[in-house]
Amino acid sequence: MPIELNREARQQAVASIERYFREHMDEPIGNVTAAALLGFFLQEIAPSIYNQGVADAQERMQARLQELDYEVHEDEFTFWHRQPRR
Repeated sequence: MPIELNREARQQAVASIERYFREHMDEPIGNVTAAALLGFFLQEIAPSIYNQGVADAQERMQARLQELDYEVHEDEFTFWHRQPRR
C-alpha cells in the first residue's frame, strides 16, 4: 500500500523541503525537484517509518490487552464466601 499525503500536507512538505535547502544547503531547490525528492522519500523511506509506527501501536495494544484482565476481572463463585455462617 503506497503511502500518500493529502494535497495540503504535500504542499507543506514540499515548502519545508525548499526551505531546508534554502537555509542549510549551498543551493536552493526548486518546487519540482522538492516534490520529486518528497516522492522518493515517500516511496523509499516512509514505509519503514510507517511499519515502525504500526509495530509500536501493536505493542501498545498488546500491553493494554494484557492489563484488561486485571482491570475488569471479577472473582467467580464468591456468594458463599461473603455470607455469614449460621
